[in-house]
Amino acid sequence: MVNKEKFIEAAKQGKVLVRRCVDCGLLHSSTVYFCRSCGGSRFGDHPVDGSGRIVTYTIITVPPAGFEGYTPYAFVVMTLDGADLRISGFMGGIATPDDLPVGTPAHVTGYDDRGLVVEKL
Repeated sequence: MVNKEKFIEAAKQGKVLVRRCVDCGLLHSSTVYFCRSCGGSRFGDHPVDGSGRIVTYTIITVPPAGFEGYTPYAFVVMTLDGADLRISGFMGGIATPDDLPVGTPAHVTGYDDRGLVVEKL
């Protein structure tokens, strides 16, 4: 598993800390235990650029308790450039689908109590 403190520090620098298989080099999310390519179980932390494109999202206008100060916002899923990985995060100021067309370029800019913070490029 990726160390949470290292993951947060990478996010503050616009990076996403992922896992790289020691045996074959394939990149994985931080929650993997076995390589989907070679079956290996040895991984090392590897930072990748946090830029990509939005592939889907949900707009939150009625937030759960504790998140009232963030609305409206979108919970987004984005594919990372240069890596065959998708990540999720939060993008503030998204009130309607016109605010965030699918395919919009985006970048990780930090981490807060919601998780990864993503902004449009």
